[in-house]
Amino acid sequence: MKMDRLTIILVNYNGKQYNEACIESVLADQSAFDRKILVVDNASGDDSMGRLKERYGNDARVELIRLDDNFGFSYANNVGIRRAMEDGADYVLLLNNDTEIAPDMLAQLAACAARHPDSVIAPKIYYSDRRDVIWSAGGRVSPFIRKVSHIGLDRTDRGQFEEETEIGFATGCALFIPCRIIERAGLLDEDFFLYYEDTEYCFRLTELGIPIYFCPEAVMYHKVGASSKGADSPLCAYYIARNWLLCNRKHLGARYPLFLAYYGINRIACCLLWLLHGKSALVQATWRGIQDYSKGKLGKSGYY
Repeated sequence: MKMDRLTIILVNYNGKQYNEACIESVLADQSAFDRKILVVDNASGDDSMGRLKERYGNDARVELIRLDDNFGFSYANNVGIRRAMEDGADYVLLLNNDTEIAPDMLAQLAACAARHPDSVIAPKIYYSDRRDVIWSAGGRVSPFIRKVSHIGLDRTDRGQFEEETEIGFATGCALFIPCRIIERAGLLDEDFFLYYEDTEYCFRLTELGIPIYFCPEAVMYHKVGASSKGADSPLCAYYIARNWLLCNRKHLGARYPLFLAYYGINRIACCLLWLLHGKSALVQATWRGIQDYSKGKLGKSGYY
């Protein structure tokens, strides 16, 4: 009997302190998948790929691809997706390298995918350092301006998020996708470089009538903000300011002016709070992001 082929794609950028724990958790999974781990490196400068080559260079279950520049999260994932599909994968799992998965997560994702064929599946994600506190139990989308948010964020899990349910948004931290869906929906949008590529992809799935399901039995743990130095950084402020505009312009249609009004109020409020706390670098990064969006400067920024 043919086993389904799964490729787990990890994008690495200076993730030396995270990669091995993530890979070992995947290798320890006991599911029946014919699995392969594909690490796509965005020209890291911390010798993380050297360490991975030393440890996994002779392991047929792990493949390493090193890019010659930092092309961003979307581009690197797309490199991995193309390789997976060339190799005949049935599913891909886009997985942040600053995570660890529970021993049965892959099996639970597969079971959920069998119950909901032709759907994208999202696991339950806890904080790595607070393993009873939820970071994401799926995501929702607001009805008018389509603002996404994590369900269960920062709530202690007391069994209140145990229903397998259709959701509007799933974080790119972990997306389990049948390859036949990628053939319909396409790859991640490389205009984003970092942040909002997952939101845009979920909006695209919804517009194509492709469901996204939250699978509470599939569990993993996330070192939140490790890859981007946390939400309180100029890099984060820049790409959120720019890419939020870009994402909603692509998908909101006639509601885009309503979103712009909300966006302006939201960003002004954030900037005032940052100024009160002496975080002027975040204000400058936000303004730069808005400027670059207005000039059509997408992809990788030369500033952050």
